[in-house]
Amino acid sequence: MDIRKKQRAVVDALEDVKGRDIVVFNVASLSPFFERVVIASGDSSRQVKALADHVQEKLRALGARVHGVEGQASGEWVLVDLGDIVVHVMHPAVRSYYNLEEIWGGRPVRLKRHGKAAARRAGR
Repeated sequence: MDIRKKQRAVVDALEDVKGRDIVVFNVASLSPFFERVVIASGDSSRQVKALADHVQEKLRALGARVHGVEGQASGEWVLVDLGDIVVHVMHPAVRSYYNLEEIWGGRPVRLKRHGKAAARRAGR
């Protein structure tokens, strides 16, 4: 699956479950293991788990492989490894404390708006 389609599917899945403050970083020049890091916040452990579950479900439905998942027991920080994309879903306090944006924050990826998210932003 094309990396752009895969990252779009990840962001759409996060938006479907009301993930907040979603950012995507192109880290291809920083890591030989993956190309993108996606970071999102959820307001509760239940929502963090739901966000991570929905990403997995949506990507599997598209034929992508989920290589691993860490942190679902606590739900404060769940990492979903999609191979070329690593997704971090976190409580806002955990996100602020670890500040992954500073670590991975080389080049944010700008996504074109489409689908539900674009309609929602346009007030439809």
